[in-house]
Amino acid sequence: MGKKDSLVSKGRYELRFRGDHCLNCGHPLDVSDRYCPNCSQTNSTKKLVLKDFVDEFFSGLINYDSKLLKTLSALLARPGIITKDYINGKRVTYTNPFRFLLSLAFLYFLMVTFNNRFASLDQAASGFDGNISAGGAPVSYNVKSGSFSTDSVELQKEAAEVLAQLDSTDADSNDVKGSVDILDSLMVAVNLKKVNRDSLMAADPTGYYKSLEEENSGINTFSSKMEFFGRMIKVDTLYSFQQAQDKYNIKSSLSNKMAFQFSNSLLKVVRQPGSFINSTISKLPFVIFLFLPVFTVFIWLVYIRKKYTYTDHLIFSFHNQSLLFILLILSLIIDAIFDVTSAGIFITIFSVYLYLAMKKFYGQGTFKTIVKYLFLNTIFTFLAVFAVIMLLTGSVFTY
Repeated sequence: MGKKDSLVSKGRYELRFRGDHCLNCGHPLDVSDRYCPNCSQTNSTKKLVLKDFVDEFFSGLINYDSKLLKTLSALLARPGIITKDYINGKRVTYTNPFRFLLSLAFLYFLMVTFNNRFASLDQAASGFDGNISAGGAPVSYNVKSGSFSTDSVELQKEAAEVLAQLDSTDADSNDVKGSVDILDSLMVAVNLKKVNRDSLMAADPTGYYKSLEEENSGINTFSSKMEFFGRMIKVDTLYSFQQAQDKYNIKSSLSNKMAFQFSNSLLKVVRQPGSFINSTISKLPFVIFLFLPVFTVFIWLVYIRKKYTYTDHLIFSFHNQSLLFILLILSLIIDAIFDVTSAGIFITIFSVYLYLAMKKFYGQGTFKTIVKYLFLNTIFTFLAVFAVIMLLTGSVFTY
């Protein structure tokens, strides 16, 4: 009788709704089977009603909350032990390490993005148009006539004085120092004003770009193409490479497309640095999931004599990284409420936590743990810096 009572459930789980086979996969079932052992679907022939959806929603929510609370308490109170429990088979009690870390990563970077700390950078850069000028006025230089052209009277006078001094210098005299000073002044003026290339681009952009394509390919040619596209994007308000291709009769080559995209992205970064930083931060969760498996290789090598597999080390990394995100989320909340900067305190807490987790999970002595702790953190720092540089570089050229 007691066994029969234990089988009785409410709603669509009642015994009278139990079937003799799974409606999903056809696996034979007993009346005592609440779920199909083959595909895990509920053993019920009852037609679904709205109440069933509501009951299952809250049941699943309570079950997830229970796992979440147990995972959080185990992470905070038992460094390293939660990983040992999980790899030893106690998995139903805790949330999936991969999914848990992914959720925390998105939550943290979502909070950072919507915090909008970098909006002031966009405002500061709003007055900068990227045009190169001297003294607030655009400058050009005519190669054939050897004269400067500018809308600024002061610049015209300055250029005329430099050229006059150069003309008045006696070529046969020994006043070498004076000649060198004048030549230096002229070169500074020419370099600052980018006179020749700007004039040619403005006068005949199609011909200028054609001359670039006739040059030998290389970094200098590619940078010149980027400079051309950067100027034309601002002057002619180009939105795509196709527009530039049609307007200036440019070949559809990979080099040309890359030069246009790089120039367009760099201009966006200059005009909206705050938005660029937020956009880059939003990509960090994906970088983390590419970064941690690489870092775990070094953990596996350091503890290669241990019985743990690479996957065991990876779960250990996931758990520790999850704890770091929990601490950083707490830091953001405290900073927002009390208007302070507490990230340093929580990172220090994580540093102590990581040492305890390594010591308890791998079960080695204090000296060995400290040596491996310092080595792995050094590797982690180098890999993190490299990952950030690659992310920033990639973001600049794809923004």
